[in-house]
Amino acid sequence: MGALYRRQSAPRRLIRFKGKTVLRFLRPRATTRATGAQAEDEALARLQSAGLTLIARNFNARGGEIDLIMRDQAILVFIEVRFRAKDSHGDGLDSVGAVKQRRLTLAARQFIALNPAHRHSPMRFDVVALGAGGFRWERDVICVGDGW
Repeated sequence: MGALYRRQSAPRRLIRFKGKTVLRFLRPRATTRATGAQAEDEALARLQSAGLTLIARNFNARGGEIDLIMRDQAILVFIEVRFRAKDSHGDGLDSVGAVKQRRLTLAARQFIALNPAHRHSPMRFDVVALGAGGFRWERDVICVGDGW
């Protein structure tokens, strides 16, 4: 039958949290997903106040996700939102490398395939960086050719 495995529990260390002594693993923590959703909410509010209109949010495609898809007048804008709590890890814009760019363009292609009404719209890719460095909106960060 094989050896039986016993689940090992986390060490039970007591810590101080909000003036109370609690077990370490009971301390509430913001999840990465919740932090990302808050950053997307803030980015969405700022972009809408700048005149952009929301089309889709968290568009999941095979191999990638687009945080926000918006319209800036006649231009279809695919937006990646990046959050950095500390500026020691670099700006959020720095974290959009070649692999992430390929995933974004792949997801954008799939969005266009599913929404042919947007096929002939001019398009661009923007990145919104939030966090320790404040709010930074870089437009047209990914250059794609006509045959993308």
